[in-house]
Amino acid sequence: MVLENLWLAIALFIFVWIYTWAKGMLGSAKLAVLFAVIIFYLTIYSYPELVWIGVIIFFMATLGKDVLSEVDLKLHER
Repeated sequence: MVLENLWLAIALFIFVWIYTWAKGMLGSAKLAVLFAVIIFYLTIYSYPELVWIGVIIFFMATLGKDVLSEVDLKLHER
């Protein structure tokens, strides 16, 4: 139950993110919805493993910056 809710939340977040990006690039809301539905179906619905790879990369990019900056500072202190 929890994993299904987590999956739904991640899927909705990704859909809204794709829609927002497409609306900015294409300029039309209707075309952006169509584009987002196609991309969402082709990547997330057909290959759900890709979602978890994206989530891992997102967390590494956001949380990994702090960890890598601390490691980098410790290396320069020598």
